[in-house]
Amino acid sequence: MFKKNDPKVIRAWTFYDWANSVYNLIISTAIFPIFYEKVTSGNRQIINGEQVDAVSFFGRQFVNTELYSYVYSASFLLIVLLVPILSGIADYTGTKKRFMQFFCYLGAAGCASLYFFDVHNLELSMFSVFMASIGFWGSLVFYNSFLLEIADKEQHDKISARGFSLGYIGSVLLLVTILILNGAA
Repeated sequence: MFKKNDPKVIRAWTFYDWANSVYNLIISTAIFPIFYEKVTSGNRQIINGEQVDAVSFFGRQFVNTELYSYVYSASFLLIVLLVPILSGIADYTGTKKRFMQFFCYLGAAGCASLYFFDVHNLELSMFSVFMASIGFWGSLVFYNSFLLEIADKEQHDKISARGFSLGYIGSVLLLVTILILNGAA
């Protein structure tokens, strides 16, 4: 249990948002989808009467961008099924820190393994995408539940807004850094 309204604990809580919001901007939205489309393009095939960029996944041919959407959709479907259980764990057990760590590490491992993304081993590569998504969204269940423990109700909006804004700042700083390093800015 945490001492309520402890500035050190609140700062740690808000900086978790600084760190994890990067996933949403860089991996889910701005950089990785473009990278994925670029590295999976070039294998033009006819699928459903249309010439498209195709990838092979477990022996089946898919439109490259559709496969990415399918994997993300599958991760969200699993999260939808898990969230009621995870919420119960967060609300009624004393293990939320361990579960948050597990999902955080799962997401970090998924993101780190994207370094090895290989179109010729797409099954493992897309598993990394799946794992990163599950880790990110699963950790948020526990992250959000900690706010009730670390601050009085009157402080929730202020602290949540601070975390939200730090998340944006951290995400934008990393995005700008990536664009500069790639010579796009």
